[in-house]
Amino acid sequence: MNDLPDVRFLMDSWIMSGVLAVTSITTTMGAFGIMIEDRYNKLIKDFTSSPVSRASLAGGYILSAYVIGVILSIITLVLFQIYIGRFLSLAVLIKVLGLILLSVLASSSMVFFLTCFIKSQNAFGTASTILGTLIGFMTGIYIPIGQLPEAVQTVIRFFPVSHAAVLFRKIILEEPIYNSFKNAPVEYKNNFIDIMGINFKYGDYSFPAVGSIIVLAATAILFYTLSIWILSRKSKR
Repeated sequence: MNDLPDVRFLMDSWIMSGVLAVTSITTTMGAFGIMIEDRYNKLIKDFTSSPVSRASLAGGYILSAYVIGVILSIITLVLFQIYIGRFLSLAVLIKVLGLILLSVLASSSMVFFLTCFIKSQNAFGTASTILGTLIGFMTGIYIPIGQLPEAVQTVIRFFPVSHAAVLFRKIILEEPIYNSFKNAPVEYKNNFIDIMGINFKYGDYSFPAVGSIIVLAATAILFYTLSIWILSRKSKR
């Protein structure tokens, strides 16, 4: 690995891709903590007794968490590029920003669904700690996905945030991979792609990028729908 040209740019870009995927869920988790705090302090009851509808109240929490997640993800992207010392091309930047919007949407839907069952700040803090630890493994930051047992890799592929990490890597690492492996045998490049979680493989089949996009979009629709259904049932009690 150290013999490859531009290896620092390659690995820094790989780390940035994983951090962006993690940021999309950890930032929204922190933002939804405000809702848990308001619920614990009975402030939500004050809000619901006002002319503001429950739907508008929930929408406000969702929108604020989403905006916070997007803004902090963009800040993370900018800071990482400054640290690396290289900036994404306009075409790549547009793709990354679009993926940030989608990944934060999917992540916020899952976190919102989780908060529907949490009532205390202690429980939320515990859930945040567990989720934060799991996300590092699910995105392959702690240990590259390709170095994990096949059974563990199969489990990871079912987590939407892992698909976000793969998409970020596919987009951001395109130039670094070309620079580092342009003079290396193609099998070296393919082996790096598989081990470092830049591609999801099921046997000899590579899961396409559009499939990961569909997974993220479907996740957002599914979990927001379930959350709204749960909240509507609670409001009728």
